Amino acid sequence: MTQNDGMIYLLSPLRKEGTIHLPMIRFSLLHSALDLSKCDTLLFTSKQAVKSAEALNPEWKKYPCIAIGSATAKEIESLGGNVIYQPKSFYAERLSQDIITQFQDKKILYLRPKEVSFESKKILATAGIALQEQIIYETSCIRYDKQDKPGRNAIIIFTSPSTIHCFLKNFQWDDSYTAVVIGEATKVHLPDGVHYEAADRPTIDACILKAKQILLTSNSK
Repeated sequence: MTQNDGMIYLLSPLRKEGTIHLPMIRFSLLHSALDLSKCDTLLFTSKQAVKSAEALNPEWKKYPCIAIGSATAKEIESLGGNVIYQPKSFYAERLSQDIITQFQDKKILYLRPKEVSFESKKILATAGIALQEQIIYETSCIRYDKQDKPGRNAIIIFTSPSTIHCFLKNFQWDDSYTAVVIGEATKVHLPDGVHYEAADRPTIDACILKAKQILLTSNSK
């Protein structure tokens, strides 16, 4: 990989035009099956959770789904699932209050990764909602050599806390970098002192648009 100054690096597993693809994470299923017998509603917080559910048990599509994030909702619908609720807020406490208000009588199963940024189980429990959870996949870091490190003045797009963790396992942060983060849950995992900007919406396309705006501004100086 050639090092380029002032380029946009996308750390998501997804390739996008106009960026240098530097994926940081890979996904692995943790089970060979998925038991849905004790729930009547599913909660998804990522596209990968939906894809994992599809691989484990396509019957998930018979259950109404709560989708956290527009990309998650689109993945559910593209596979034939039914999104009954998509919250406007992405803060865990606000999400929990929405669930308490609208789904108090439901048996919700949260299909999740091994590590999560959505920690609402305790908040829901205080309101009498026992959120069921099943860990169905995990993420692991892809390893890179030192020569793969982005060049100076690069704009680094982080799409999850895991991409931050894995990037810093591979490379030392350069003060000339600018981070673009997909949302609040990702932002809090940045090291102190890192210059960053947040996307206007929690989508990869919005991250890329923000990165291009930063690049355009820096090139005009």
